[in-house]
Amino acid sequence: MNIEETVDFHLRSALFAMRRMYNVLAAENGITQGIGYTLINIGKDGVPATKIAPLMGMTSSSLSRLLKNMEDDGYVFRKPDKNDKRVVKIFVTEKGFKLREQVKKAVVGFNERLLARISSEELKAFEKVNSMIKEQVQNDLDEFQDR
Repeated sequence: MNIEETVDFHLRSALFAMRRMYNVLAAENGITQGIGYTLINIGKDGVPATKIAPLMGMTSSSLSRLLKNMEDDGYVFRKPDKNDKRVVKIFVTEKGFKLREQVKKAVVGFNERLLARISSEELKAFEKVNSMIKEQVQNDLDEFQDR
């Protein structure tokens, strides 16, 4: 099999193209893609810092640096959870919410333009294949870890 015929190749090339696009858009706002993605993943009620890293596919140390920079730039703040003082929640500041709206607008706009080109059947097929990929990845991970 030619590498350009693999699922991996198609997924990575699409992902890298999207990353390039979002990096350009983020740079126009003076931020990185990671900052934008973090902002849209923090709800109004905040989120425990430990929940953000898995959403973003980051290590906890990389996330800690990113959150520290975002805090220094005034986009987020940390606050202990009311019910469990061991948990630190991350909240978006007013400055962060303004930026978050711009980021959200860019993501929603891209998706609207893309979905205008994709039929509902194509989207369902994509979602099904994507689920199968994630399931196979999990199966392979489970098998590797059982060794």
